[in-house]
Amino acid sequence: MHTDLSAHLHTPACNKLIEELQACHDNNAFARFVGVCNSIDDKVVKCLKGERIARSAANRAKARERQSKYKEKLLQEESN
Repeated sequence: MHTDLSAHLHTPACNKLIEELQACHDNNAFARFVGVCNSIDDKVVKCLKGERIARSAANRAKARERQSKYKEKLLQEESN
């Protein structure tokens, strides 16, 4: 199971892989159940994981920035 595969949520590279996977599923209605599309699916999973890691790193950096600003304000208020 994947996260939401909507195009606006992913990079162009991942969108291309997602389209390939969906085409494989469409072209191999029954064979997909025995692993015909697994190689493409593995590539999609790796791409989505890379996006998730990059997103979490960016969120962590933003959180550290917010925390430092909050601490600065708190120290300013304490000194006044």
